[in-house]
This record gives sequence, structure tokens and C-alpha cells, in this order.
Amino acid sequence: MQAVWNGQVIAEADNEDLIYIEGNWYFPPSGVKQEFLEKSDTPYTCPWKGVCQYFHVVVGGKKSEDSAWSYPEPLPSAIERVHEDFSNYVAFWRDVQITE
Repeated sequence: MQAVWNGQVIAEADNEDLIYIEGNWYFPPSGVKQEFLEKSDTPYTCPWKGVCQYFHVVVGGKKSEDSAWSYPEPLPSAIERVHEDFSNYVAFWRDVQITE
């Protein structure tokens, strides 16, 4: 599966390496091209997953603000609920296309 924005693949991983949480595919850190992500200062804490880190996706001088996020240290109860450790996995939304 791939995450694509502005014609650039910004994340890619085999389906079995992805984690599906609340309608979003989370890509493993090893499948994410970090050079296209810029940390955002947007604060958010999910009531059951914990503190979230948002990222802007930046490709070719264009920026899609807060269109990626991860949980660097999800709550232990969230890992139990998902049945997998999704620390630092990255999900995408807004105008980032997820394709198979």
C-alpha cells in the first residue's frame, strides 16, 4: 500500500505491515519517507491513544498542513486495545491518497 501526495510516494509498506485503527491505515516507521514530513506544533491528545504528533507533508515546495500524524508513545491500554504496538506508525488524511 502507498501514501501519495503531490505525485510523490511518501510512505509504502506491505499490507501485512500496516495497522488499521479507526478507519485509518498506519504505516510502519520503516516505510515512511521522513524527508517529506515536517513536525507540526498542532497539539492533540486522543482520549484513548494518548499524545499525538502531527506532521505537515512537504513535496516540491508545496505543503499539506497537519495531514499526517503518529503516536510516539501510545498509552499502554491503547496498545492492548489494538493488539499491536503502533508507536511511531504514521497515518495520513485530507488530500493524501492511500492506494494499493
